[in-house]
Amino acid sequence: MRSFHLSKTGDGVEGLSVRHHEDPTPGPGQVAVAVRAAGLSYRELLVLRGTYVLPVKPDVVPVAEGAGDVIAVGPGVDTVRVGDRVAATLFPTWQDGPFGTEHLAQRGGSLDGMLTEIAVIEESGLVPIPSHLSYEEAAALPCTAVTAWNALTGDGPGVQPGETVVVQGSGGVSLSALQLAKALGAKVIATTSSPEKARRLRELGADGVVDYTASPDWAAEVRDLTAGRGADRVVDVTGLLAASLRAVKLGGHIACVGFISGAAQPIDPAAMFAAAATLRPVAVGSRSQFLAMNRLIGSARLRPVIDRAFPFEQAPDAFRYYASGAALGKVVIGC
Repeated sequence: MRSFHLSKTGDGVEGLSVRHHEDPTPGPGQVAVAVRAAGLSYRELLVLRGTYVLPVKPDVVPVAEGAGDVIAVGPGVDTVRVGDRVAATLFPTWQDGPFGTEHLAQRGGSLDGMLTEIAVIEESGLVPIPSHLSYEEAAALPCTAVTAWNALTGDGPGVQPGETVVVQGSGGVSLSALQLAKALGAKVIATTSSPEKARRLRELGADGVVDYTASPDWAAEVRDLTAGRGADRVVDVTGLLAASLRAVKLGGHIACVGFISGAAQPIDPAAMFAAAATLRPVAVGSRSQFLAMNRLIGSARLRPVIDRAFPFEQAPDAFRYYASGAALGKVVIGC
């Protein structure tokens, strides 16, 4: 079997190399998964660049997201069988409840990830794939889609039918949040940077789109689209929270899921009090949340948006393409 390894975090794409290994044998409670697809997210760029917030072990097999077939099970495994189609959770020990330091071990960081032809995974770190999804589509779920689900539902009551949700841009989390919010009965306003992306977002179900290059004050545009009330929820992926605080309704909810702008600014306490909003950092989600999301995906027949798939040998090219920002949808690597 072949696996990609990252020589050390901070080396970028040039630090990736492929190696051959003996096929692994699962131990007690473990499962061997033939990985059919691995998915890229912004997290993977942070790992390569050496700026990921959590520890990354030397020589790690990168990439947190992946899906495939169970090809062998170890002693004591009783929840999956050979032939099952599965996806791996990002935080293997986070089964349910709140996140804590006891769950910091993460795939593609302190643990080996999914950019490999065969992965050995604890059975408790797997979930079944919705039957209508391809492996490439399923590889879009463990990080980006679960993060979006947590952002929309993880605060207790979650998004309600008829509420308005703002999603920022057309990255993996935002596209997942758009699809999931629509399936939950919400209205969605998306921000974007071009007329072409605006057209595509409308095709995917956005009720309103704001081009922030033409209208830099996108928060004011959101207010106009909601008759001055503001959005019930904002899924913020940029870290520029001042605008989100202006866009959200009084007492609304902002899920902070990242800071891809690279220009995160200090939060003004006065703006927080004025908005009276809940500001909640979101770090992916638990296995229980993953399972709940998959039930909705299955019943609504949702399909993650795939931009492009690369063969295993071209994994470095996949990273370069993803880093270019050209993709609208998931970039995946076939294994």
